[in-house]
Amino acid sequence: MLIRTEIGIDAARIDALLRRCFATVREAELVQQLREDGLLTLGVVATDDEGQVLGYAAFSPVTLNGEDHQWVALAPLAVEESSRGDGLGKQLIYEGLDTLNEFGYAAVVVMGEPDFYGRLGFEPAARHQLHCRLSGAEALQVYKLADEALVQAEGLIEYAAPFAEA
Repeated sequence: MLIRTEIGIDAARIDALLRRCFATVREAELVQQLREDGLLTLGVVATDDEGQVLGYAAFSPVTLNGEDHQWVALAPLAVEESSRGDGLGKQLIYEGLDTLNEFGYAAVVVMGEPDFYGRLGFEPAARHQLHCRLSGAEALQVYKLADEALVQAEGLIEYAAPFAEA
């Protein structure tokens, strides 16, 4: 298995994976819209020896109180059903975090299962007086990449427009 940054040829396979992994086409359409709008900061794929996409993690920009602080959101995260339970999701996230750190990003936010993301080093955003207006915001969590990322960082996290439409 190879975990790497996505390339253009992966788009159709990522779309197919997202359509298989989620009950609706919402996540597939979200990624397509982020890509079309130039808002896909980073995509990380896991592929098998034949090039099939087994997992995917997308990262896109967010703002804090309307300003760019070099923060991104992780969404969606998808792992092929046959590959679940093998730690692939964790590997995709850590590869993404490492790459984003190398590029100088300061923090990553996610709305998801607190136990899962907590084991990976994410912490509740509410602990830092951070919130957002999207559905599911009670599960908003943050992972700091830069030491100073959360210093005096409180307020409204706003996701890119395609998230509100999804």
